[in-house]
Amino acid sequence: EVQFVESGGGSVRTGESLRLSCVASPVIDSCMGWFRQAPGKQREGVAAIYAGGARTRYDGSVQGRFTISQDNGKNTVYLQMNNLKPEDTAMYYCAAGTLWACNSWSSSGPDSTRFGSWGQGTLVTVSS
Repeated sequence: EVQFVESGGGSVRTGESLRLSCVASPVIDSCMGWFRQAPGKQREGVAAIYAGGARTRYDGSVQGRFTISQDNGKNTVYLQMNNLKPEDTAMYYCAAGTLWACNSWSSSGPDSTRFGSWGQGTLVTVSS
């Protein structure tokens, strides 16, 4: 089972940026994803990346603002978040799964049950 150490969350203002990091142990899995859950809302998929980094998936609400990437040498997955909005406020979670996890991404988002390993989360708060 993959374990994670997430970091990079914080409190920012609208329009500012944050970069989340997720260090995986022992190694990055075939599909790595970022999810978020706001208070009173369901968890939703934000972005995912296939092993090797050649293919990515994004939720429409973050497309063009967020970028997922990975550094295999550091076993780390990043989520660069630009032009943050108050509606981005949430706990952000790193997750890992097989290729099927990434393949499950559709217009309605990913099948989160295909992600078998989850981090503890890092809080992002965006104020107006």
